[in-house]
Amino acid sequence: MRDCRIRDLGLIEYQDAYEIQKEYAAKVADGHPDTLLFCEHPTVLTLGRMTKKDSILWSSQELEKNNVQVLPIDRGGDVTLHAPGQLVVYSIFDLNYHGKNLHEYLRNLEQVGIALLDGFDIVANRHPEQTGVWIKHKKIMSIGIGVRKWVSYHGIGLNVNTDLDYFSMIRPCGLNVTMTSMAKIKGEPVSMDEVKEKLISVFSQIFELKII
Repeated sequence: MRDCRIRDLGLIEYQDAYEIQKEYAAKVADGHPDTLLFCEHPTVLTLGRMTKKDSILWSSQELEKNNVQVLPIDRGGDVTLHAPGQLVVYSIFDLNYHGKNLHEYLRNLEQVGIALLDGFDIVANRHPEQTGVWIKHKKIMSIGIGVRKWVSYHGIGLNVNTDLDYFSMIRPCGLNVTMTSMAKIKGEPVSMDEVKEKLISVFSQIFELKII
């Protein structure tokens, strides 16, 4: 099993969390344990390397009026929205210990989401053509990763209690899809602490981690 440490950053600005990711990625590359960073972000749009011009539906004036940051970042994929109520988990892993296969790594991240949701009696699935975790045709978890020297960073965004109206400003991941959340499916708010606890357990099982 691979040692892994957990750090909960709470509600944190995206750029601050990104600097912490880089710090831990450098440590993991130097032989330190894998790291899972848990956090939530104030409302922000992050633009992956494949972002299309028509993926953001609001004007720059509307975004500014609603205090929505727009940040180009170094992950794959299109535009992603982060907002309070969405649990973001940055998995800083040395992929030399996890198969050194990006396709397999993405599928394992999807399995983390599927297994986590199963623990809340929510049946989730993969999409035959798109990355992420879905409830039938609605998306509940997005995935975007970066890899340097076989150390992964960025990770997953799971809609727990997210205000789904936020998604009206974008085409999520550049697609015409409807987003959903755990709270929407359950009909009531979901305990973020319980989600975190179960996610740690699921990550440990799927990636064979020993939490230290």
